[in-house]
Amino acid sequence: MSTKRGKAHDWRCYLVRVEDGDVPLSRADKLTALLADFAHKLVGEELRIQDILDHLVERIVDVLPVTGAGVKLMSSPVDVRFVATSHATIAEVEEAQTEFAEGPCVEAYRSGEVVAVLDACVDERFPRFCARACQAGLAAVFAFPLTLRGKRIGVLGLYRDVPGELSASETKSAQILADVAAAFIHNAQGRADAVNTMDQLRERSLHDPLTGLANSVLLKERLEHAVARAIRSHQVVAVLFVDLDHFKAVNDTFGHDVGDKLLQAVADRLKKIVRASDTLARLSGDEFVFLCEDLETAESARGVAERVVSALEPVFDFDDLQLQVSASVGLAFAGPGDQMPESLLRDADFAMYQAKQAGGAQHQVLDIGSRLAAEQRGVIARELREALDRSEFHLVYQPVVEVKNGHMQGVEALLRWQHPTRGWIAPKEFLPTAEQTGIIEQLGEWVLTQACRDLKRWHSTYEQALIDHVTVNVSPHQVMAPGLDITVKRALEATGVNPAQVFLEVTENAFLEDGTRAGSVLEQIRMLGVGLILDDFGIGFSSLNYLRRFPFDVLKIDRTFIGGLASRDGTREILAAVIDLAHALELLVVAEGIETQQQLSAIADLGADNAQGFYLCRPLSADHFEQRILQPAGTAPIRLPLGHGQA
Repeated sequence: MSTKRGKAHDWRCYLVRVEDGDVPLSRADKLTALLADFAHKLVGEELRIQDILDHLVERIVDVLPVTGAGVKLMSSPVDVRFVATSHATIAEVEEAQTEFAEGPCVEAYRSGEVVAVLDACVDERFPRFCARACQAGLAAVFAFPLTLRGKRIGVLGLYRDVPGELSASETKSAQILADVAAAFIHNAQGRADAVNTMDQLRERSLHDPLTGLANSVLLKERLEHAVARAIRSHQVVAVLFVDLDHFKAVNDTFGHDVGDKLLQAVADRLKKIVRASDTLARLSGDEFVFLCEDLETAESARGVAERVVSALEPVFDFDDLQLQVSASVGLAFAGPGDQMPESLLRDADFAMYQAKQAGGAQHQVLDIGSRLAAEQRGVIARELREALDRSEFHLVYQPVVEVKNGHMQGVEALLRWQHPTRGWIAPKEFLPTAEQTGIIEQLGEWVLTQACRDLKRWHSTYEQALIDHVTVNVSPHQVMAPGLDITVKRALEATGVNPAQVFLEVTENAFLEDGTRAGSVLEQIRMLGVGLILDDFGIGFSSLNYLRRFPFDVLKIDRTFIGGLASRDGTREILAAVIDLAHALELLVVAEGIETQQQLSAIADLGADNAQGFYLCRPLSADHFEQRILQPAGTAPIRLPLGHGQA
């Protein structure tokens, strides 16, 4: 329960400044100002129901001639879920109505009609309540049901210390406040339900149903974050890949029920040796993985591996059945995040197979921070510098399509490297090295400038309405490096493109190192008139928080969610909640990775605004984009899908 009293208000007691002095506002103006303040306060914040109720009772005493106010949400006259009152006396009287199951608020909830007690000291309808009200010094009570779409959700109670009725205009103002409060409460509850549903579905989707351990999806997320933290902390990250020896024989001999019991028992033993800061996951079958963070040395990781082998030595006792099992453990470790997460897990898996080949029931270590890996990174870094000088980099463009009508809205610029001997190289193979060596800043400026130059040429040659904007990906390193706003400004000035037609795509990894600085950089970009897109939404830990804190215009749903639409694991429900949340925050929603008509229809049903993917159009070089899309379209709207383009 909350018992807040009104505070000083932004409009200074509802006075307006005129030449001959301060003039009180009319009741209508007060009500308008209150509603404006109500909306302004709540739009920029998380809409918690208690906040809404507190704000209502805090402000209402300044609009209406009442001593105090109380509001409560209920599912029955005696089942109250939320309560807010303007001061303690009102709280006591509100509680009395619930205690007695009697009073104007109880009756208003039951009947759905406004109930007034003009003089509590003489009213005979609610004897126990009226006696308590008179004792508290309250004379008149007015109860307004909170109703939404014909369903009663609570009551707004107004109290005065003098008897008498409200005027018609006062009654109308009170009813308006009750209706507005009901609408805000409904909206807040809808958002809360959506977030809760997302949290529950995400929790279930990230854990193994048999053992309750983290699954492969959660392990991958934790591993990515662990490597990022290791870069800052300069400590060891280790992955232990555990595989039970001869587990198939258990299933074949005793059946899968016994096999499942054994896996659960193994998980219980492994849980006892994992540290609070580490992650224990079950990938599939009899494969378990330890992710160990903040290790001082590689020897610490070896100690964990030895404890795993030892923990499984005692016999497992299942009623009249006893089983002896062992495990092969592969260990891979890195210094301060000097390898990609996929490599860390892959190398631990390889080391586990080495342990099996050596006879099992032991551990093997693979040091992935070896000289060979460092030399390979050096080769890529040198070739990247040469590639810039030799103009080996190219941009391809993939259209972004409006879901409801198939019209192209814009394009995403994607970087490709045409290596002289290895052919086309995807960004994921060279961008990590580009970030580590600092080449990414020069490369990123080239991408942005070239994309703006192509967009400007298309607008000069073709009807401008045919392509609204271009989006360019920005790496976390670019965001954290000094001068990104200067780089963007230089590209805009060099090409003369309209800033409003340029969007930068940023992933949440940009905020891991220093969220405050990243937010400041994004604000600087926004001041240039450039739009911002939060990319890969839904695969990290803090995306909802980023939506609230940072100035994004567009939310792009990660392709992993699109690929799971046909499953029954809650993906569709999660996407619906995400899209509703984004629209409530006035963000456009783009679904990427659309590869089938069924996926396109599904995201259309869920309310996504735009889409992109191979089903609509593959990425095209600038020349092919002009020849296959812009020239045939003429001045008519471009509709997709057009078939597969050329990567």
